[in-house]
Amino acid sequence: MEIPMKKWLWAAALCCATAAGAKAPEWVRAEVVKAEPERARVVLKHERIKSIGMEAMTMPFKVAKGVELARFKPGDKVRFTFVQRDDHLMVDVLEPAK
Repeated sequence: MEIPMKKWLWAAALCCATAAGAKAPEWVRAEVVKAEPERARVVLKHERIKSIGMEAMTMPFKVAKGVELARFKPGDKVRFTFVQRDDHLMVDVLEPAK
């Protein structure tokens, strides 16, 4: 079976882009200090974030759509990943710590 050239080029480009630019997200352990679902914000006391050289601290984070903040309460041990958007960090995955 012959693969059409457009599909082959698309698959090759996707494969190369993934291999070159993709790296696993950094999981960061934290404790929930305050969850504010109505403001799409969570305050976390987090460990050092190695990938950006940020020391451990307590700070607020914006939260991406789809993160269910209502299930978390102060004192919960969690882990999260983040993305940098504009001039702030945004939690894109938040789950109970394993």
